[in-house]
Amino acid sequence: MESFALHSLSSRSATLLHRSPRPTITATAISKSQPSIPSRSSILSLRATSSLSSSSTPLFSPTKPIIFSPLRKNHFQIQVSSAVSKPQKPPPATVQGAKLIPLLISVAIGVVVRFFVPKPVEVTPQAWQLLAIFLSTVTGLVLNPLPVGAWAFVGLTTSIATRTLPFEAAFNAFTNEVMWLIVISFFFARGFVKTGLGDRIATFLVKCFGKSTLGLSYGLTFGEALIAPAMPSSTARAGGVFLPVIQSLALSAGSKPNDPSKKKIGAYLILTQFQSAGSSSALFFTAAAQNLLGIKLAEKLGVIIPNTWITWFKVASLPAIISLIVTPLVLYVLYPPETKDTPDAPALAAKKLENMGSVTKNEWIMVGTMLLAVSLWVFGDAIGVPSVVAAMIGLCLLLLSGVLDWSDCLNEKSAWDTLVWFAIVVGMASQLTDLGIVAWMSNSVAKFLSSFSLGWPAAFGVLQAAYFLIHYLFASQTGHMGALYSAFLAMQVAAGVPAMMAALALSYSTNLFGALTHYSSGQAAVYYGAGYIDLPDVFKIGFVMAVINAVIWGFVGSFWWKFLGLY
Repeated sequence: MESFALHSLSSRSATLLHRSPRPTITATAISKSQPSIPSRSSILSLRATSSLSSSSTPLFSPTKPIIFSPLRKNHFQIQVSSAVSKPQKPPPATVQGAKLIPLLISVAIGVVVRFFVPKPVEVTPQAWQLLAIFLSTVTGLVLNPLPVGAWAFVGLTTSIATRTLPFEAAFNAFTNEVMWLIVISFFFARGFVKTGLGDRIATFLVKCFGKSTLGLSYGLTFGEALIAPAMPSSTARAGGVFLPVIQSLALSAGSKPNDPSKKKIGAYLILTQFQSAGSSSALFFTAAAQNLLGIKLAEKLGVIIPNTWITWFKVASLPAIISLIVTPLVLYVLYPPETKDTPDAPALAAKKLENMGSVTKNEWIMVGTMLLAVSLWVFGDAIGVPSVVAAMIGLCLLLLSGVLDWSDCLNEKSAWDTLVWFAIVVGMASQLTDLGIVAWMSNSVAKFLSSFSLGWPAAFGVLQAAYFLIHYLFASQTGHMGALYSAFLAMQVAAGVPAMMAALALSYSTNLFGALTHYSSGQAAVYYGAGYIDLPDVFKIGFVMAVINAVIWGFVGSFWWKFLGLY
């Protein structure tokens, strides 16, 4: 987009000057008369707010859009002479097809396991070959020789072409109700953004809690926790609701991205929201797609969570709420904002709410639909309505009322991409369980741990820590869970860990490690891409908060779970 705009500007200037010779014009001169050209991060931010919600306006709205930044110094200069314009350099060639090095590594992993690692006697040739294909697929999901969905499809095709799996078994997960519950959750998230309801809720909380930077952070943190059960995508909550609000607040306080002023309030608010998102997602069963997947994978291993929504919330409530309270305060000490007080924020929020006007009909429909969906999710087991059916009913209401149209669903590319690669990975993981690979791995690890005479609490701690830290190698929470959840759950159960406690703890960990790095989750990419936090700070704070969350969930959680009778 930037290159195209600059090229068009240069070409037009060259044509006019060729007709009427003038002195040399530099980019500096042009920038005084031409409008600012948006940076890539500005364009992404604008898309997240305005393209989906016409009613969403920033808290601070000067005459010119504050979201656009001037031409940066690192762009090439435009210089046109009165005689001949300098030819433009051709854009760098893009790589076509798969990236060679990641492709070779991904394929090599599978080849080595299949042909050079001795097959255990307990494992069938079919199971061992599927394990090799699965490991190659998972390696590719980390290294990205192709886009995630494309590489997963290559792995699926390989499993069918080599006759490792029959066609029906390979595609079996595409009929899994959890897959479609995840897809529909993306559509709900789009409805929140499109109607402006999510933005209205977040802005209202800023109005109530925004007199200080710390209070502002608490308002945003608990605002996300409030809407999380009805907006089951942490990435959508980040990009569609909370990042635009934080950007507006930061800019109104003179805190700009990619600028020393970012540490006034912008960096602190972004980092706090980023680190708190995991606890919000862990608090409610319907707050994130990976929660739904974890329960389904647990059921495959015979671990059934009764009355899922209530049980999930009850078990997570105390450690999650403590984490939500502690996180803004800890970061206020470790990563303090330069501006401690924000007395203008409530007034700006009130002004924005006034500009929004009264709640629209579509917002009321969205509220009613989500109340119905959440009610069915909570009480569905008692009345015989599965979670996916509740979501389908909600989506139908949004379509029939016109809040969403079918093009909204078709344009939600991330939903369909997730369906493809997610179903493929889950399908392979399920087949590995059916073919005995997971049982063999869990028994092997259990025997290894028993050789150290570890009791189940020690085994629980070791395996939970290993599952958590391995996420440094993954760029997706759901991908990590699809690849490793079943194996780690089986290992813990084999080591004597209470099954329900192990299943839920692994699911909670999957939400918490989403803030380890700038690539560890969808919301990580959203918040880091805003330009307010430096990469070393992401890794440093990510590790420190991981330790703090381990203490909260490990110690407070263990006593709470003992009280609830999980062990």
